[in-house]
Amino acid sequence: MPSSFSGPAIVALLVAQTVQALPWYHTKPSHQVPAQDYYISLGPRPFYIVNNMTESPLKKKLQSCENGPFKITDFSIGHRGGATLQIPEESVENAMAGARFGAGVLECDVSLTADKGLVCRHSLCDLHTTTNILLNETLAAKCSIPFTPANATSDASALCCTTDITTAEYLSLCAKMDGFNASATSVADYQHGAPTWRTELYDTCGTVQTLDSYIDLVDSLPGYRNFTPELKSGSYDPTAASYGTFPANYTQEDYARDFVQAFIHKKIDPQRVWVQSFNPADIFLWIKEFPAFGRQAVYLDESGDTPETYVAAVALLPSLKTKGVNIIAPPFNYLLTAGGPQNQSIVPSSYAIAATAAGLDIITWSFERSGPLTEVKATGEYYYSSFADAVHTDGQFYEVLDILVKDVGIKAMFSDWSATVTYYANCFGLEGPKSEDYI
Repeated sequence: MPSSFSGPAIVALLVAQTVQALPWYHTKPSHQVPAQDYYISLGPRPFYIVNNMTESPLKKKLQSCENGPFKITDFSIGHRGGATLQIPEESVENAMAGARFGAGVLECDVSLTADKGLVCRHSLCDLHTTTNILLNETLAAKCSIPFTPANATSDASALCCTTDITTAEYLSLCAKMDGFNASATSVADYQHGAPTWRTELYDTCGTVQTLDSYIDLVDSLPGYRNFTPELKSGSYDPTAASYGTFPANYTQEDYARDFVQAFIHKKIDPQRVWVQSFNPADIFLWIKEFPAFGRQAVYLDESGDTPETYVAAVALLPSLKTKGVNIIAPPFNYLLTAGGPQNQSIVPSSYAIAATAAGLDIITWSFERSGPLTEVKATGEYYYSSFADAVHTDGQFYEVLDILVKDVGIKAMFSDWSATVTYYANCFGLEGPKSEDYI
């Protein structure tokens, strides 16, 4: 990790100086239950994966940990909440499940409403697939593109943005499993269509969140939890300026400032907040204007999805470090590649090697966002695209994670099912990134 410290005493002094310079925040919530008194429940999935592994020292090690004890770990980050395989994303219920799965850091993707409210939604324009907005005739009429049923030549379609409605209207919605039925001829039919390897069993009426309510929720959870809010970009579709656009006289910079000010208003210690964005300008603004937050800002990098842009993304890494970025967060297919005979081995990629050489810490995403690993090559699944020839069974989930930890050196992993990552992290004593390393 990047560090300029010569010993624990200097670290303690710098932390004390930072606290004195920022007297507005609470270092710890006074109501917190000690982490050791909060029982983690991981359910059957980690054991299913271990049982599917081929015999190896890694399998034996993971089997040795089957009785715990399990505890909260910041290595395990709840992606869109942490239980998105079964529970509507960005909802209270999802975050509660991710917390029970031991995720020490919980995510809220922050989108903007028509009245400049900040709410938890993965995209400015996903309400038509992640909520029941189309079932509300009044709110559906406000959508950027109204529902159009499928016909002989076209799929069913709609486009509903958080910027189409007010915060109060947003709070009247139910979160649902992300998906839609492209063949739907009615709004009711359009509500379904989540991947078959997910479930709609808990898709009753997920409780949507604002950024403020997410902060209050995470701050109230038993054990000591941290925050990783992600600021979304200001336009859903750059070719269609009317979609997902900001209110008048409101800019991306205003948005980025209000985003951080929400935590300042709630008196949250900036060392508990790992702000994220795909937009480099947001990261640089935080580094300049909110250095207590910016020093551990997470730059989400999705700029290398083609062979040509991948080379450019690798080349850019040293300059990001020079500009004050400490943490890079690409999808994990950027970090691994196939090697060995018939591409049956998984090894660190040029991106992973370059990021480490540049002095950047690496956090990655998103574990268990995919279906069964037996299908990744046939379906061209994104997260395994760089090493699909080497993946064959669900038992390899932990093999992939082990390579990311031991060979790449990732500091934390976002996951749609935090229990899986928590199990591994507990077994190997991984605690996640430490804010004091970025002071």
